[in-house]
Amino acid sequence: MLSHKTKYALKALLYLAQQEKGHIAKTIEIAEGANIPKKFLEQILLELKRGHFVSSKQGKYGGYYLLKSKNEITLAEIHRFFDGAIALLPCASINFYEPCSDCKNEADCLLRHGLIAIRDETLRAMEGITIASLEKN
Repeated sequence: MLSHKTKYALKALLYLAQQEKGHIAKTIEIAEGANIPKKFLEQILLELKRGHFVSSKQGKYGGYYLLKSKNEITLAEIHRFFDGAIALLPCASINFYEPCSDCKNEADCLLRHGLIAIRDETLRAMEGITIASLEKN
């Protein structure tokens, strides 16, 4: 399940993607346009900036804009950035792998094999969904 933070980050990115090229959106504009609580959005935008998804311009005409192309930002990338692993258990994770303490032999664990299959299908779907593709729906 997506956390509220990830959901709001995706909504903010979608809002920014829908703006005219060169438009710099103020936080209040994004909050109102994407229906995100402003205080929570401020934290999310700072994290998105730290992750090099967005950048900002200071001053009277300042605000936020996409740094990465909307065609490059995937649902998988944002999920991992905010929520961590896509796999249901750490032993089935690609980027956040940890062995299970209750497994005698990981190679023979039927549960792990099933969860890796789920992870692979989920990852394939999430990597195929970009901000641009969400914008078209």
